[in-house]
Amino acid sequence: MPYLKNSLLALLLCSITLLTACGEDNSKKITTVDNPELVAIAFFDALYNEKNVEKAASVCNPQLARLILHYRSPGAVARHLFNMSYDKVEIKPDSAGVKVREQFKGSANITIYFDGYYQNNRMKDVKRLAIIQRDGKWFIDKVLKDPF
Repeated sequence: MPYLKNSLLALLLCSITLLTACGEDNSKKITTVDNPELVAIAFFDALYNEKNVEKAASVCNPQLARLILHYRSPGAVARHLFNMSYDKVEIKPDSAGVKVREQFKGSANITIYFDGYYQNNRMKDVKRLAIIQRDGKWFIDKVLKDPF
């Protein structure tokens, strides 16, 4: 009887371990991908506020994701790809981007405004992203040239 009890306990522990190991870690992915403005905000928030390169790369096309992951650190991505560094930043989309999205259902150009601090200096900036839709989800295709 003790052998059966130990066997059941071992089986239960193995089952629990397998079930928890199979769960997907959502902290490394951006799950809201049905709105291009939200994808752009989540991308920059993951990069600048959460300091998570893998999470930011999860909503990029394969080429851009490979480039972002190549730099490995959020600071390097911020410096080399966006020429912007922030300690803490507030990120807002341009409300006019909605009109662009309605005109071109499969793609959108989204303008994002940044207002934050780097080494106690207030900094403001603007970036534009080209976002495409694949299988009902939005992905960042490329960083567009500076509009100003």
